[in-house]
Formats: sequence, structure tokens, C-alpha cells
Amino acid sequence: MKAAFSHLRARRRGQSLAGQRLLRQHGVAPGVLGSLVVIEAGRARMQSDAAFLLARRLPWPWPLLAVFWLCPRPLRDALYAFVARHRYRWFGRQENCMLPTPETAGRSFD
Repeated sequence: MKAAFSHLRARRRGQSLAGQRLLRQHGVAPGVLGSLVVIEAGRARMQSDAAFLLARRLPWPWPLLAVFWLCPRPLRDALYAFVARHRYRWFGRQENCMLPTPETAGRSFD
């Protein structure tokens, strides 16, 4: 029962137990997470570093955003935070989360 309760609390914060474990393994404190995190090749990347890493893997024209990688990290992270604060106003908000298709189900954790 304790494990189920712990799992429920983790899900309310938006992080699965597997996600929390990965964050801890890579030196990121799960309880204070408020950013996008990408773990690749044993390294955790956050905020603008994570966003640019993902943008490079998206179809054209998204990889063009990589040019902003040349900006200093504090400036990039400030821009990332600005977009994060305003994203729902600009792009709208969904009432429900998208359910994974059979093709994408293996890309995420519990």
C-alpha cells in the first residue's frame, strides 16, 4: 500500500517513479522539477539545452532553431522560461492528455 500511495503522489506531481529514479541517477532533484529534461548518452539536459536537442531531431524547419545555441545559456534559458510561461496563451491548452498510439507507446515511461 505504501508503494501505491507513493506512486500516486508522484503521479500528481507529473513524475512517474521511473522518471524520478532517472532524474536522481542523473543528478536532477525530482521534487523541484519545473522544466523539460532530456536524458541522452548518460547526461541530463534541461531548459533550453533540452529544447534545442529535441528541435534538432524534429523535421524541417525546427532544426533551424539550433542557431540560437550560439547565444549565452542565461539568455537562452530566459527565452525558454518566457515561452514556457506564455505557451498556453499562444498555443492553447488541452483538457486531456494525448494517449499514445501503439507506435509511440514505447517512447515513454509508465
